[in-house]
Amino acid sequence: MKKTIQLLKEHNELTVIDIELDIYLEIPHLAYAEVKKKDGGKALLFTNVVDKKSGTKFDEPVFMNVFGSYKRCELLFGRTIESVADEITKLLHMKPPSGFMDKISMAKDLFALKDIFPKRLKTKGACQEIVFSEDDVDLTKLPVLTTWEQDGGPFITMGQVYTQSLDGEMVNLGMYRLQVYDKNHLGMHWQIHKDSSHFFDQYQKAGKKMPVSIAIGGDPLYTWCATAPLPYGVNELLMYGLIKKQPARLVKSLTTPLYIPEDVDYVIEGWVNPDEMKIEGPFGDHTGYYTLEESYPVMEVSTITMKKDRTFLATVVGKPPLEDKYMGWATGKIFFPLLKTTVPDLLDYHMPENAGFHNLILAKMQPLYKGHAKQFMHAFWGAGQMSFVKHAVFLDENAPKLENYESLVTYILDRFTPKSMFITEGILDALDHSSPETLVGGKLGIDATKAISVEAPQLLGDEELLKKVQELVPDAINLHQFMRRTKNPITVISVNKTKNVKEYFEALVSLSQNIRIVVFVDSNKNDIYNSYMLVWRVTNNIDALRDIFVSGLMVGIDGTNKNALDGFTRRWPDDVDCTVSVLESLKQKGVWDFDEKLFDKYQL
Repeated sequence: MKKTIQLLKEHNELTVIDIELDIYLEIPHLAYAEVKKKDGGKALLFTNVVDKKSGTKFDEPVFMNVFGSYKRCELLFGRTIESVADEITKLLHMKPPSGFMDKISMAKDLFALKDIFPKRLKTKGACQEIVFSEDDVDLTKLPVLTTWEQDGGPFITMGQVYTQSLDGEMVNLGMYRLQVYDKNHLGMHWQIHKDSSHFFDQYQKAGKKMPVSIAIGGDPLYTWCATAPLPYGVNELLMYGLIKKQPARLVKSLTTPLYIPEDVDYVIEGWVNPDEMKIEGPFGDHTGYYTLEESYPVMEVSTITMKKDRTFLATVVGKPPLEDKYMGWATGKIFFPLLKTTVPDLLDYHMPENAGFHNLILAKMQPLYKGHAKQFMHAFWGAGQMSFVKHAVFLDENAPKLENYESLVTYILDRFTPKSMFITEGILDALDHSSPETLVGGKLGIDATKAISVEAPQLLGDEELLKKVQELVPDAINLHQFMRRTKNPITVISVNKTKNVKEYFEALVSLSQNIRIVVFVDSNKNDIYNSYMLVWRVTNNIDALRDIFVSGLMVGIDGTNKNALDGFTRRWPDDVDCTVSVLESLKQKGVWDFDEKLFDKYQL
């Protein structure tokens, strides 16, 4: 951490904040705004950290927004992201040598691979300079942040969670939010599809307690590795060795059999009782919504160790853009070669950050035969973490660059008809709130790989169209048309919903000569001119099986919050919003310098 702080200082990528700030809302609110500035703002080092509720002043600083720019990501990796992807591609395409020189070249490549394997040391690590055990264990002595007003408590947000299978043959490094219940208990947010959850199932069946060691800090690359979507059973720290060209140096935890990097700043060790579950949450998550209370396993902390000179690493999640935008960019680039092993004709893919990654993927492919795009949809929805993707758009090799949204959307809309859509059902991320039931729901694929002749509608101005719409749908409040120059303009209508949105859509079918794609959103909390946040809202809020309607060439999308009018029986969560009184306090302290235009654009 100290080396990272110095590195970022040298490259003008760090802001040090010395004014006293609270771990309750103040520090995370500042970090939340910082990452939304141009180029991700700066990394933030808070050196005067307090907990006003308990009157505690912490010795260590809090470090945030570390990965929050493309430049910082590459500084932390120590090389270009593309070079890592190229190296993986080379390994995947390694062929038997055809001659003596090829054998020499391969020998060099294989010899270099010896450094990717973690090295277990027999000594203690710098992370074990200070030891708290038994009655001295107290999680409240760590500057764990409470990010949002409705959060169930403080959460560790950048913990490296080390676990192993029951037989000890497989190890896993993951990153999960960890709720602090009291001085020695943590909530383990192990979603059912995650590797740690699979390990926990083994311990449950055997009736044995499960060992867990949680590290915080050290080389930031450990934290990125915890998010890497590697196949089940593959040690994520192999990526550290591959990238850094040196092995991760590990030491054994004091009270569990697990090994952790010797240079991390904190280690929290303990055991998870297979018979104990506890309500975890709510938590304002990266979807931009709160994930609601649910039962999860509980870890009883046996020991906390730490460095004498330590730094507490944390992140903040909520509405986009966030630090995970940049971490996800690196992940997408690096693991593209592995994804191509499943779908060889994939040319490129991109997950827009305002759709929360899993809610939307754009993919460019080389279509070779009829139905090829649909085959890709099935492949994506069955491939590791890609299986959580809700909406996928597939384009051919002639499509514009996937990050060039204006040109790309034009290309898609000029090729779209309702027949381009494929709607099915599959697994969903546990954080998804929109489906009728948890963990499973509708998925939408769009095949834009082939040009289809579509006649453009007869366009009206927004005001004229709104009058016609309000005659048919009195609940309509406002209206705006996007992409009017395309063959499928998108009409966004805000409503004060008093009935199921499908009824609104059916009432507007008589305007099909003027409307092609119509999206309904609630008038409350939505700006119908803000396309960035509309993408966030709609991709979060729809279940394709329930919320997409078709009549001829006209398509309707229900992006409203769901309730009893929709037969929705689950509880709908609140948006993640900043606390106004906290923002006023930060302004009075002279540390809030966020542009009001950005405040509105990102709906803080």
